[in-house]
Amino acid sequence: MHIAITGSIATDHLTHFPGRFSDQLLPDKLDHVSLSFLVDDLQVHRGGVAANIAFGLGCLGLHPVLVGAVGRDFEEYGAWLHRHGVDTRSVHVSRTRHTARFLCTTDDDGNQIASFYAGAMSEAATISLGTVAERVGSLDLVLIGANAPEAMLRHTQDCRTAGLPFAADPSQQLARLRGEEIQELVTGADILFTNEYESTLLLRKTGWTPADVLARVDTWVTTLGDKGCRVQRQGEPPVEVAAVPVAEPADPTGVGDGFRAGFLAAIAWGLTPTRAAQLGCAVAANVLRAVGPQEYRLSGDELLSKCGLAYGPEAAADFGHHLPRER
Repeated sequence: MHIAITGSIATDHLTHFPGRFSDQLLPDKLDHVSLSFLVDDLQVHRGGVAANIAFGLGCLGLHPVLVGAVGRDFEEYGAWLHRHGVDTRSVHVSRTRHTARFLCTTDDDGNQIASFYAGAMSEAATISLGTVAERVGSLDLVLIGANAPEAMLRHTQDCRTAGLPFAADPSQQLARLRGEEIQELVTGADILFTNEYESTLLLRKTGWTPADVLARVDTWVTTLGDKGCRVQRQGEPPVEVAAVPVAEPADPTGVGDGFRAGFLAAIAWGLTPTRAAQLGCAVAANVLRAVGPQEYRLSGDELLSKCGLAYGPEAAADFGHHLPRER
């Protein structure tokens, strides 16, 4: 099954300031702020929703096609993804812009000052999914992830024009998109991914009811943090899937992307949406135990054990036919 993952590709630059931002802010000088923080730590992680999801799918033994825009500084990152089973030949390389960057400083109270540089991501709308499908022979599913809004709309229309099944995953771009744009991105999707907050925001901005959404998509998957997820389909009762427990969570960054990788892998294997949600929760648990969205490792044996404990031996048996046993 050929799956294309479209969306952002970025690097995260994370620093720590040993103190409180609030102690450095002078109430009577807030209209002339000029501050520089000496930080004591720097962590650089590979990120971007599309790259994170593609990485997870590659670790599960699939060979997803990554679709996005990067700068010429992407070479090392691209090699990393290639080593983990990701097809990067449809990634557009900008001649003038750097790969998108997230720059964030966190203080001792957990407050953050951050900037996001879109960079090459602004060129993602130049990529034709028709050309991608022609190169790989066919596309069985396209995930439309958070990206430059023009690219998200263009790729959704490409799917409709070519009759390609697609999954809508607008996530953090819901805050920026207008209601009519969200309606355009969601209508006709085989799968809609949201988290609990995003589902409420989507309903408010579109004016739809949950029934309206279910009349326009085949399957609506809502992640619920440590409570797991909910799977809804028109005419069927909602299915709640519990999360896989994590004793010592390390970092939530990329957990939702890991869930999507597990879910899409199970769908590619022909399993039910409920089984897909269970595998998604198991992969998400691995991500939560690591610092950084692509710093985890997946072991087929470990995933089978987790799924067996959380969801029973039948679930483990269904996954056992597909999971790579050593990775």
